[in-house]
Amino acid sequence: MYKRRHAEGRLRRLADHFPVVVVSGARQVGKTTLVQHLFGAGAELVAFDPAIDVENARQDPDLFLSNHRTPLILDEIQYAPELVAAIKRRVDASPAPGQYILTGSQQWSVLRSVAESLAGRAVFLDLGGFTLAEAQGRGEAAGWLGAWLDDPGGFVQSPRARLRPERGPFEILWRGALPRATELDLDLVPDLLQAYLRTYVERDARLLADVSDWQLFGRFFRLLGALTAQELNYSQLGRELGLTPQTARRWTDILSATYQWFEVPPYSGNTVKRVTGRPKGYVADTGLACIGQAISAPRTLGAHPLLGALFETFVVGEVRKWAGLLSPQPRLHHWRTQAGAEVDLLVELDGVFHPIEVKAATQPSRRDTSGISAFRKTYPHLTVAPGLVICPCAALHRISDEDYALPWDTL
Repeated sequence: MYKRRHAEGRLRRLADHFPVVVVSGARQVGKTTLVQHLFGAGAELVAFDPAIDVENARQDPDLFLSNHRTPLILDEIQYAPELVAAIKRRVDASPAPGQYILTGSQQWSVLRSVAESLAGRAVFLDLGGFTLAEAQGRGEAAGWLGAWLDDPGGFVQSPRARLRPERGPFEILWRGALPRATELDLDLVPDLLQAYLRTYVERDARLLADVSDWQLFGRFFRLLGALTAQELNYSQLGRELGLTPQTARRWTDILSATYQWFEVPPYSGNTVKRVTGRPKGYVADTGLACIGQAISAPRTLGAHPLLGALFETFVVGEVRKWAGLLSPQPRLHHWRTQAGAEVDLLVELDGVFHPIEVKAATQPSRRDTSGISAFRKTYPHLTVAPGLVICPCAALHRISDEDYALPWDTL
């Protein structure tokens, strides 16, 4: 059964104004399902394959396009890169909106060439796995992030609805956000995620880059799962598996390019430090992180040393998904000093910084806002909104003079 996605309205609006719309994201996050749901009644769909030249599209892209009317959905466009130039010629000749809806699961090569060749003609929409609201069948909801960014003071004074999912936090983290994983019986979820990892390592990543040792690459992915929500040190990361820092950097780039990994850059008032500081890295899906760490069931998460990191990974991923639907998109940073003060996430919009701490605890205290207080003291000239500690608490409430606890399932 189709579940509504938050991106539906934005995707329709983009297709109403641009000739080419590219929906990008990891495998099995629902890209094809979404575009078919929105455009399938009046559009053809062609799905490409890495091993087969579907309808001779790679050999003769102009003839392929001539044999299909628009609107046309081209699924997994990275497997038919020759089409990009042909699409550009047709769009230049007739720039009517909504002609081509492309999907892709690799940021590298083809999608980059789409961005370069179709500049001004194509727009991009990133699609992740389900948000918590989408998994609960509330894909029509606008979400709390936009309301907080619009009016932080009013937001913390007005209680918001909660989703109150039937599943507990441990199971939600353990399942992850892939649509299929949210629907399967519990005992089948490990089979799905293990198959996903195997397919990703043995097929997708192999097509993207020259990696000679695929078992080692799989171990590398699992190692990153153990390091999610931490600052990245490529020298240390490489030493763990006998890799050079350059190889570790290249392999994380592969994971980022296939939407399995994302990084949040550091914030500093000093531009040079901001550029040279270490980003925090996150596995894109907590379910894949759990299966990579051989976490066998949700109940085992309670005593697992990765619980806090996995909860932060989930919440930061949620914020990132909501932020991706806003226009313009806010910038995301993390902040950490050499003395150890830190803020998990800073959401920057219109010169205002909105700080977020993430805690896997039901009763956060003033102590949990110490990093936010340190940030305010370090940068007194910045405009800093009331901070949020996102946690599995029962209700929105004040925990310091300027900061509030927010339930993680707020709608």
